[in-house]
Amino acid sequence: MTSNQVRGISVTTIEEPTLVQYLQHNPDFFERHPQLLARMRLQHPRNGATISLIERQVEVLREKHETQEQKLAEFVRVARANNVLAEKIHRFTRRLLRTGNRLAALLEIEASLREDFDAFHAVLVVVNSDAALAAAAPVRFVRSVAADDATYQSFESLFSSGKPRCGQIRDAQLEFLFGAESPNIGSVALLPLGGTAPRNLLALGSVDRERFHPGMSTEFLTRMGELITDALARA
Repeated sequence: MTSNQVRGISVTTIEEPTLVQYLQHNPDFFERHPQLLARMRLQHPRNGATISLIERQVEVLREKHETQEQKLAEFVRVARANNVLAEKIHRFTRRLLRTGNRLAALLEIEASLREDFDAFHAVLVVVNSDAALAAAAPVRFVRSVAADDATYQSFESLFSSGKPRCGQIRDAQLEFLFGAESPNIGSVALLPLGGTAPRNLLALGSVDRERFHPGMSTEFLTRMGELITDALARA
């Protein structure tokens, strides 16, 4: 304990941790001393005015309530967004199930990405693909490359992880994927497609820098990649 002078009166001051511990173990302290509760004054967190302890408690409860409302609103927003994505994945799956061969699957994949997911900048990189198949597929969508292509090999870390990656990529990779449209691409989602090496790659580009960002969930992208991998395995 220490001793201070307040208005000429010697007052014994308990160390703060001790006082906190005492109040925690004696929650009825202010019930036994209501005159102290009425005299206590605190600073308002927003305007600096002096308010009573009860008013401060009400303010704290109001702030907690607002925080919980904001969290609940965010949960609802995410749940609704996930429901929309789940419905799109469901439609995507049905479109692929209706196809009977690899070329038909490629056509449906490109159409669904554009129509259902608003992915107007999409490129499917296929390694050592059949020339006739690549020629029949949408020109802007399918890109056939050799396994030893230097820029293709720059995605090796992506293939090693086996997981989708979102965000920005190097200029050389952007140009490799999107060609003349690359200067307009602000963010990219990369989906390494399964199967034996060398692997195929689906790239989704957006002019919005925030549409595909490193912190976003990639669960639905992973599911989409698995569906595309199975569809491309057809004869």
